[in-house]
Amino acid sequence: MAEDKVMQVEAKKSENFSEWYSQVILRSGFVDHSEVSGCIIFQPAAYFAWQTVVAAIDAEFKKIGIEDVYFPMLIPERLLLKEKEHFKGFTPEVAWVTHTGESELDERLAVRPTSETIMYASFSKWIRSWRDLPLRYNQWNNVIRWEFKHPTPFIRSREFLWNEGHSVFATAEEVKQQGEEVLGIYYRVLKDYFALPGIPGTKSASEKFAGAVASYSIEHIMPDGWAIQGPDYHDDGQNFAKAFDIKFLDKDGKTKLAYQSTFAISTREFGVMIATHGDDRGLVVPPKLAYVQVVIVPIYRKGSEDRVDAYARDVLERLKQKFRTRLDDRQGYSPGFKYNEWELKGVPLRVEVGERDMASGSAMVVRRDTGEKASVKIDALPSEIESLMGRIHESLYERASKFMQSHIHIAATYDEFKKALKEKGGIISAPWCDSAECEKKIKEENGTKVTNIPFDQGKLAEKCIYCGKKAKHMANFARSY
Repeated sequence: MAEDKVMQVEAKKSENFSEWYSQVILRSGFVDHSEVSGCIIFQPAAYFAWQTVVAAIDAEFKKIGIEDVYFPMLIPERLLLKEKEHFKGFTPEVAWVTHTGESELDERLAVRPTSETIMYASFSKWIRSWRDLPLRYNQWNNVIRWEFKHPTPFIRSREFLWNEGHSVFATAEEVKQQGEEVLGIYYRVLKDYFALPGIPGTKSASEKFAGAVASYSIEHIMPDGWAIQGPDYHDDGQNFAKAFDIKFLDKDGKTKLAYQSTFAISTREFGVMIATHGDDRGLVVPPKLAYVQVVIVPIYRKGSEDRVDAYARDVLERLKQKFRTRLDDRQGYSPGFKYNEWELKGVPLRVEVGERDMASGSAMVVRRDTGEKASVKIDALPSEIESLMGRIHESLYERASKFMQSHIHIAATYDEFKKALKEKGGIISAPWCDSAECEKKIKEENGTKVTNIPFDQGKLAEKCIYCGKKAKHMANFARSY
């Protein structure tokens, strides 16, 4: 007889979010720690979800002319030094290769923290004429960033997976146009696959990407009220083109510097997804990203095993053509054990079949997100499950959206700002003069930063909350991961 005890999530999400998060991602079997600090193992469910996201985004990229490439993960130090502001931004994070065997390398090689420098050295050779533009490349890869002391799987991993897009254009206007397209793709994938809302906007000058002239992001709010950055897009202007001599002969016969952009979405989104949708029983995975969408659990009584098994396999045959379906017919485990285990893993729907269900030609369908149960005729199972998948996704997105909206607070004065931060947390939307000095002071005094300046500005108050001068934006301030 197998041990009839499933590993449980002991921490409560509302009481100890950090411990709850750690227990959920590990005990569900979504990821595991590796032998390298800060680097995690993506187990099948996690890697399947990432492959699904890659396929969805890549298909949209190709529609707008972005092509896939792959560049080496080792970058010569001399290339990083070419763009000093960019390199300065990544210096604390870089891991270096210095030896092969017992021999010291003539030049240090950086393990890719990001690929601008190695890609742009090639771009400068490939681009000669306006006919070579636009160049719109993307690569799906891993990067290493080692600067922090306390890694958290997905949220701040030392190694993570992402896309990094790198485009070259003849004009600044094309950079901005692509920004709208790419952020739109990211926003739709967050909504349609992760069931996650977000706040799109412009990063402040102090928070923009190293080497960029402007950065744009989609921001999330975590269950503990802290903000976390999601996908981003960077207008790099001509900064990298100057450093790497990326020039082209234009239609007018003049040599000109190119304009560039970079953009990315990473596996950090899984951390946001888990934190947002999960509960005290474990993961809650949106249906499109679920490795197993439906689990069938037979309920046996003595002497009924063969009949119930046959019935369960009939249900499996009806469902497996449309859904990622698993039949849990393991012996030695009670139905309750199996229920708990699959709930921990976040499977969207459970189908229970036993003698009573056989007698009525039906099955009991149970939603992971709400726990709602309904008896469904076996012939209607495929259509009803398809409908339920859609309703589960909509419910998860609606609940996450309500949470986000309820944690955005408007403050017109500094006193209101501090009070809202202390009593409510979340994001404080407040008028700001765009001064780096005011931004710095607010951060020093409250531990908050400008997460972004939302595209949807709402009603702009007249005075900056800190200095009282004329406000230029409604900016979102928050404590942030």
